[in-house]
Amino acid sequence: MALTITSECINCDVCEPECPNQAISMGESIYVIDPAKCTECVGHFGEPQCVQVCPVECIPVDPHHVETRVQLMAKFVRLQAEAGKPVDTVEGLPGRADVAITP
Repeated sequence: MALTITSECINCDVCEPECPNQAISMGESIYVIDPAKCTECVGHFGEPQCVQVCPVECIPVDPHHVETRVQLMAKFVRLQAEAGKPVDTVEGLPGRADVAITP
């Protein structure tokens, strides 16, 4: 599941630098999350970092982009590959080469 930022966003700027995938950016009036880049921090952290730092709790799961942990991990692997970072060196990747995930 990708996350989304609701209209309660106060543009405090704390979520954007916390995103390891650069999925958060300034939208027309509030910050937005690109669902193609959001892995809910799967592959990086145990919990979504943006949710952890948001002072107004305006970052829920996006019901329009429901994904399993396996799908989120596949997205993480794809994003790492696109960034030119070998997946077998990605810290915290469970199973590494043993993971049978296809993007």
